[in-house]
Amino acid sequence: MPDWSRIHQERRFSRWSLPLAFFSLLYGVGVRFRLKAYEKGIFRGKSLPGFVISVGNITSGGTGKTPAVAMLAKWALGEGHRVAILSKGYGGRYKQEVLEVSDGKHIYADSQMAGDEPFLLAREVSGSPVVISKNRYLAGMYAHKKFGSDFFILDDGFQHLGLERNLNLVLIDASEPFGNAHLLPWGPLREPLSQLERADAFILTRFSRGQSAKSNAKDHSTQRIVTFLKGKFPSIPIFCADHIPDKLVFPISGEVHTPGFLRGTRVLAFAGIAHPEQFQESLIELGADVVQFKGFRDHYPFDGDEIRELIRMKERIGARYLLTTEKDWMRIAPFAFTTAAPMHNDLAYLSVRFAFLPGQEGIFGIIRNGLSERRGLAGRA
Repeated sequence: MPDWSRIHQERRFSRWSLPLAFFSLLYGVGVRFRLKAYEKGIFRGKSLPGFVISVGNITSGGTGKTPAVAMLAKWALGEGHRVAILSKGYGGRYKQEVLEVSDGKHIYADSQMAGDEPFLLAREVSGSPVVISKNRYLAGMYAHKKFGSDFFILDDGFQHLGLERNLNLVLIDASEPFGNAHLLPWGPLREPLSQLERADAFILTRFSRGQSAKSNAKDHSTQRIVTFLKGKFPSIPIFCADHIPDKLVFPISGEVHTPGFLRGTRVLAFAGIAHPEQFQESLIELGADVVQFKGFRDHYPFDGDEIRELIRMKERIGARYLLTTEKDWMRIAPFAFTTAAPMHNDLAYLSVRFAFLPGQEGIFGIIRNGLSERRGLAGRA
């Protein structure tokens, strides 16, 4: 499989540039036609009976939407709202028109059926149902009718124009904002950058990493993206957030440790996410001695043989632990307990949480204002 993460960062021409540019052109024609069709009213979005927040991005993965959705859902539940998380269920094997992953108390579908993100969200956010469908309107109506939900969070919803929303929150990775700035498949952009004008707020994720010495060597990437957004979209507020290592979980034994547990420890790590190298960098920042790292494509479908081989590799190189991301563990869990071996006790995943930087809590004021505005409109109707 091509290393799309590398290709999408490549700014020099290569032997693949011309064919990729051709398909990127075709993709762009289709995207612009679809956008224009919604703009002219040829296609129309449907409305849910409640407040709708979309959490999305303009690039293909890698901005940390799932922890952001979990954080917003927990906040909304704490505010007393009847929350439902709606997702497409990317990578899930479900065939139903609508699948109830969780009712907020019990989980009814695993990661293979529902996809990584919905299953992780169902585990992470108690009190909020998680419902998936290719048509998010159907998922929302299901949640409204069955659970009385009236506060809907769309996971990866920026491009889902078939559903109207009250707020569009667009996440942008501060360390790798737009790659080479080309449309798919030549670059990571799902839409032209001009479509960022649809956002109600920008959230720069992994902000501290974007400020790091490594990023500064990349022409001060954080300052460049802030300058770009303020110049092109001056009326749209910008907020900054980080993905903070939260805990180290050994799922087989049930042990849980703080991330500092890894300091000075030899580990073999692997990840099948959009930018696997970011996981490696996180472990190094925690003080782990990453003696070997293996990166896989996003949503990589691990099997038991591959995990056993990674365990054997860990033994050969003298690493103490085998580490992965929580999202990757969602895909490993269904078979991990059936491949019994004592070494599985050394398999752990790193859980992260999404947090706004101090002074950036104004995003919640924007949500409250949006709720008040919607109530005011409903009262005058």
